[in-house]
Amino acid sequence: MNIALIAHDEKKQDMVNFTTAYTSILKKHTLYATGTTGTRINEATGLEIERFQSGPLGGDQQIGAKIATNDMDLVIFFRDPLTAQPHEPDISALMRLCDVYQIPLVTNLGGAEVMIRALDSGLFDWRNITK
Repeated sequence: MNIALIAHDEKKQDMVNFTTAYTSILKKHTLYATGTTGTRINEATGLEIERFQSGPLGGDQQIGAKIATNDMDLVIFFRDPLTAQPHEPDISALMRLCDVYQIPLVTNLGGAEVMIRALDSGLFDWRNITK
């Protein structure tokens, strides 16, 4: 499965902790991340990650393009709802694309825990049919 990993600045350490805890599951999949998030995950876990631009510089849009071409299976996006983001329109567009193309999107640690365990249990096999 192709998995996008995105985290706002205040949530990057949470993403590093999450990916560290689930390295054994994530290493079985193709990972994509926006700029600094991808670098921090790679440095902490050694996971191979295809990095896009940072979110404000177009990374969210690059992931959105993968969604629109049915090349993304899951988006894990640790958002910071308490801090204004200058690229909020890009974030909204990314979330809208997930809804349009039926791509599972989780925006917090609780949802990510459920999704990663579902992924490991084979509950994402339906995505192979849609490709």
